[in-house]
Amino acid sequence: MMIPLPHNPVRSARSAFLQAAWIAALASSGCVVPDSPADPDPPLPAAAVDWLAPDSLRGRTVSDGVSYHFAWSARGPWALHMVAADLNRCELELVVVPALAEDGRTRTRETVTAMVPNGRVTALAGVNGDFFAPGGAPVGPEVTSATQRSSTRPGIAWDAQRIPRIGPGAARNDSAPRRLQVVGGFPELLDGGIRVGDLQVGDRPDFAAARHPRTAVGFDPGSGVLWLVVVDGRQLPRSAGMALPELTELFLALGVAEAINLDGGGSSVMTVAGETVSRPSDAAGERPVGNSLWLVRDGSACEGDQRGSAADSQATDRPT
Repeated sequence: MMIPLPHNPVRSARSAFLQAAWIAALASSGCVVPDSPADPDPPLPAAAVDWLAPDSLRGRTVSDGVSYHFAWSARGPWALHMVAADLNRCELELVVVPALAEDGRTRTRETVTAMVPNGRVTALAGVNGDFFAPGGAPVGPEVTSATQRSSTRPGIAWDAQRIPRIGPGAARNDSAPRRLQVVGGFPELLDGGIRVGDLQVGDRPDFAAARHPRTAVGFDPGSGVLWLVVVDGRQLPRSAGMALPELTELFLALGVAEAINLDGGGSSVMTVAGETVSRPSDAAGERPVGNSLWLVRDGSACEGDQRGSAADSQATDRPT
């Protein structure tokens, strides 16, 4: 659906004229004017709309408590893909999927769309995960049902209390509560709502200052809303990508307190409800990567959980 943009008298007058003509045409043909679609939930915050100043903006509800938003702004130019998830809902979880060979142990590389979680969960949205070595091993920490790798680098973790934690300490699997899922990233962008000062990476100052395709994740403990973000890049005049300071400002506008950058460049990709919504920058298309981060729905997770449940919805989990 289209979300209201900053007021433009010419655009507003033209939109009103087209809307009136559309309604008149439907009425004269005997058709019933359709109801306006419901706003995506969670919505895109007004502060993010103001900061992006988008020329095009649309969104849709993916599942109860999960929404997808696309924005294009000539200001960058930027083409952004954003998934919001209300993690107060007990059926929503984060899952890290490693790229493993058929033996289930040897590291390899796969595309994100080939790493869809299976079993009794429904995959809602997925993005590429950590930076990786040529063979596919992640550079940072990783904890999944099949792998465990420790590291001093920061990451995002999903613990036994089902609360995301972002930062260097998030990757510690020996702390309580036990970390069930961990994926690494670098650098951390926000800590407690405060910009992390040093975004440079060793001898690569352009890593932070230059515009590149980006993948990142942010979480606000106050509201319980998690954001997955992919910024298309290296595709002028459509989208240049973002510098890390710009990405940090976007997360502040989204209202998150914790945020971390994941692998980007040609690795950046987002899939929503089985559809690749972003445009990878590599000429060959989607790049095989070392692991991926997924938002999934697992109705069985609500058993004994006091948070909001999917029991009131008509959705039924199915293997994917």
